Amino acid sequence: MRKRNVHIQLWLDKKEAESLNKKVRRSGMSREGYLRHVINGLVPADVPPPDYYSMMRELHAIGNNMNQIAQKAHVLNVVDARRYDDTVKSLDKTILTITNAVMLPRKIE
Repeated sequence: MRKRNVHIQLWLDKKEAESLNKKVRRSGMSREGYLRHVINGLVPADVPPPDYYSMMRELHAIGNNMNQIAQKAHVLNVVDARRYDDTVKSLDKTILTITNAVMLPRKIE
C-alpha cells in the first residue's frame, strides 16, 4: 500500500512553473521530492559540482593514509601520536562540514 495516499492538484502560471522547474533541475531531485522538502521547511541544496566528488575521494584517501601512518607511529612510538590523532579528527570534521554545506538541505528562513 502507498505511504502517501493524498492527491493534491496545483495550478501554476507559466512564470511560476518555470521557476519551480529551474529550482528542481538545480537540485537534481524529482519535482515531488523537491516540493516535499519545501513543505517540510527545507530548501534542497543544489547538486554539487562534479569536482566535489573527486575532492572528497582525495580527502578520504589522505585521511586513510594518515590513519595508516598513525597506526604505525603508535606501534613504533616515533611520532607524536596524540597530535597526529587530533589532525585526523580535524580532517574528518572538515570532510563532514564540507559535505553538510554542499549536500544537505537548509531550513527555509
